[in-house]
Amino acid sequence: MAHSFEGMISLGSDENIVVVQELHKAYSLGNTVVRALNGVSLNLKRGEFLIVMGPSGSGKSTLVNMIGGIDKPDSGLVRVDFGENHVIRLNELSPKELTRFRRQNVGFVFQFYSLIPTLTAGENVELAAELIDLRSSEIKERTREVLEAVGLGDRLDSFPSQLSGGERQRVALARALVKRPKLLIVDEPTGQLDEKTGHEMVQLIRSTSEQFGSTVVMVTHDVSLKKYGDRVIHLSSGQIIKEENKT
Repeated sequence: MAHSFEGMISLGSDENIVVVQELHKAYSLGNTVVRALNGVSLNLKRGEFLIVMGPSGSGKSTLVNMIGGIDKPDSGLVRVDFGENHVIRLNELSPKELTRFRRQNVGFVFQFYSLIPTLTAGENVELAAELIDLRSSEIKERTREVLEAVGLGDRLDSFPSQLSGGERQRVALARALVKRPKLLIVDEPTGQLDEKTGHEMVQLIRSTSEQFGSTVVMVTHDVSLKKYGDRVIHLSSGQIIKEENKT
């Protein structure tokens, strides 16, 4: 689908779905200025599973918020190329255009499930599908498809209170995948889960993202999870200090 965002430039697409160049971001906390990002640059390849690691306050969430179009840098460039003959410069989009970009292209899974307690698992997923232009019958079909993909095909009519923590996170993943996002942003998805369930969750994120064709950026502080990534970058004080590639 062609996009009409302002700030797009016509460039040939390559294997990089995201290019980040010299991102800087600072926040004011009272009289203190916190530099969340200090010159971060990286490329994200199409179909890659990238893991972002680092201690609390290292800039992990700030970085993925920039890549997902939730926040803008003070300076630097985030360029997204979905292979549709246009490159989108996220830092040049208006708030309304960023909202449309996220709605059409990006799925989010966070540490807290944020499910609506009065809606069933199926209804929580359908609500996300309604944000994009789909027929009612297609919304139902996609909802059932993604819930089956995450192993909850038989819990369509269950409310969040009837689900375990791991099952709720699976619903959150299904909700992110229902619009078949080109980019999946996953921020500390195992923070509320025990170790075994957490590993199962990341394995599921990996397999379903491949199934639905999403490129993944996942934030975690758990070093035992880095084996699931194609590449791991380590942040400290807003800078990339180390990169590991799977060989």
